[in-house]
Amino acid sequence: MATEALTAERILAATEDVLRTFGPAKATVVDVARALGVSHGSVYRHFRTKAALREAVTKRWLDRTTDELRRIAEDASASAADRMRRWNVALFDAKRAKAGADPQLFATYEVLLRENSGTVDEHIGDLVAQLTTIVEEGVRAGEFRLLTADAAGTARAAFDATLRFHDPVYAAQWTQPGIEDELTAVLELTLRGLASPN
Repeated sequence: MATEALTAERILAATEDVLRTFGPAKATVVDVARALGVSHGSVYRHFRTKAALREAVTKRWLDRTTDELRRIAEDASASAADRMRRWNVALFDAKRAKAGADPQLFATYEVLLRENSGTVDEHIGDLVAQLTTIVEEGVRAGEFRLLTADAAGTARAAFDATLRFHDPVYAAQWTQPGIEDELTAVLELTLRGLASPN
């Protein structure tokens, strides 16, 4: 049996390894417990169901990106336009790295994302909230104007404009030549639309 304390974080890390090995269709809680050297009951003490475990590992995977982007969104030393550019490039780079570095795990997460739509909705809500912060501060500084009734609507429009560069459905396009230039063009178009006429 395992001598290291069993924590939720250890279980989630082991679950990622098991998902990578067996895929979402075949991976079981028993496989996770075996990888940890514990009984499956020990895993269930932390996560009451297999669905709860899969949801938690999906959230953990998505949160890695959200946490990195939050630092950019909250960087008050940079202009709103600079933050908008850096935030979108970082989001694209993070998603592309996940797809390219471990394609099997990325494919597994695509399955889990479809299962856990609430977790995905929460993730998208977090991302749009970060963009809302950037838009609000840009409006306050006289750099941006609102394109909708409020900052959240404008932020959502900016997020939707760049879907091709972060929605996993487009992952096959992320390695095409010139994709970075295409992102730059979309961002420049978006920023021109947001620019305050003053």
